Amino acid sequence: MLKQLEGSAAVAQAVALCRPEVVCAYPITPQTHIVEGVGELVKSGELTNCEYINVESEFAALSVAIGASAGGARAYTATASQGLLFMAEAVYNASGLGLPIVMTLGNRAIGAPINIWNDHTDAMSMKDAGWIQLFAETNQEAADLHIQAFRLAEELSCPVMVCMDGFILTHAYERVDIPTQEEVDAFLPPYEPVQVLDPADPYSIGAMVGPEAFTEVRYLAHRKQLQALDLIPEIGSIFKDVFGRDSGGLVHPYRTDDAETIFVAMGSVNGTIKDVVDAERENGRKVGSVSICSFRPFPLEELRLALEGAKRIVVVEKSLAPGLGGVLASNVRMALREAPHPVHTVIAGLGGRPITMKGIAEVLQSAEAGTLPDVTFLSLEKAVVEREVARSADMRHSGPTAESILKAIQNRSAQERSNVS
Repeated sequence: MLKQLEGSAAVAQAVALCRPEVVCAYPITPQTHIVEGVGELVKSGELTNCEYINVESEFAALSVAIGASAGGARAYTATASQGLLFMAEAVYNASGLGLPIVMTLGNRAIGAPINIWNDHTDAMSMKDAGWIQLFAETNQEAADLHIQAFRLAEELSCPVMVCMDGFILTHAYERVDIPTQEEVDAFLPPYEPVQVLDPADPYSIGAMVGPEAFTEVRYLAHRKQLQALDLIPEIGSIFKDVFGRDSGGLVHPYRTDDAETIFVAMGSVNGTIKDVVDAERENGRKVGSVSICSFRPFPLEELRLALEGAKRIVVVEKSLAPGLGGVLASNVRMALREAPHPVHTVIAGLGGRPITMKGIAEVLQSAEAGTLPDVTFLSLEKAVVEREVARSADMRHSGPTAESILKAIQNRSAQERSNVS
């Protein structure tokens, strides 16, 4: 049924349709509306046979989910930004124990300085923790990915993190097709855990493992991720048969058949990139894009096939590896390690900075002209940076960089308003 609703509400309803038995809730912007929404469904009686647990921290939220999953319950939680970092130990524990927990990550920048707006730094901090990471491009896909995530997690006995851009998706109102309970039940079978704490059949979960077996345990976790490369598109195909729409999968190529320049990105920015592709196609430019849905496991072969005809690749990513550049671009280069394609990194949208069609079009022009650097910071205020570098060099006690830059920008804005008046 088509509904006009907030992205967080769409995800909450999709999660409830999956019949979670334990939901662990701790609020942190911008995911708070999701766990609030699930809580309202429990309170109203729309979601039954579910224990909704208010915990004292993000670490507790995932820890309770781990205990619930080990006890044989279908478990769900959600977090964002510093909340994900606070539960870092538990994030690794959940994957190391092979527990099929589903968690929403409302992508948000990590401080300091404090910033509540969207980028992908939080997801990148846990990219190697052993969780499957799926990135939603739209609110429809965010809802659909959660339904697929429970099936994927439970078939592999591996946790799944569904990433959706904070505010851009979580707080955006748009039409989303919310399926019926009968449709979801037909797609998602009842949870049958492969391991469960049972007094009638006692054994340990998470026991000490020494050097004689640790490598083999870790290898099997890696092998499980590789299995997901086949299972993710398979589940996506079954989802299409049941619900009648494409959603999920590994990668989504867009107008790439004859493209000479191809953009690669994850999340909601792909909508802006596709608009640029359409506009530039009207101008005769051979440009396309690839949206990556599965970041972990990373679809090396599928991405290589999607990019093989291009002359140049431009990776637009909402995170920064200081001293290196792009995290996503490094993975893209692995997919193209035997190909001659130049791969450019465009760092964009950090801390919620807008990514505009004009900015993407200018990147395209520079790429085609051969003047695009290996690493570019989109819409970087170079004059502000240079002024701060000079100020810091001139003053021994130069103070905090963030506050100084913010003050300089505010003073400039005030001067511009004064000039206008």
